[in-house]
Amino acid sequence: MGLLCIIYVIAAYWAAGKTIYANKIRVGTWMGLFCSRMAVGFCLGFILIPIAIFKSLKSK
Repeated sequence: MGLLCIIYVIAAYWAAGKTIYANKIRVGTWMGLFCSRMAVGFCLGFILIPIAIFKSLKSK
């Protein structure tokens, strides 16, 4: 169960970067930027992960 949580968090963080934060310039501390992207990814991961996979496959 722990390994699935880690995989989900990593995938959600990646998906947030591919969808919500794509082509955006963000200003702030490293920790603030990381935490906000991680929180958004964690909360919306179930929605963002399939969209990010679709965007990645479509761009190839």
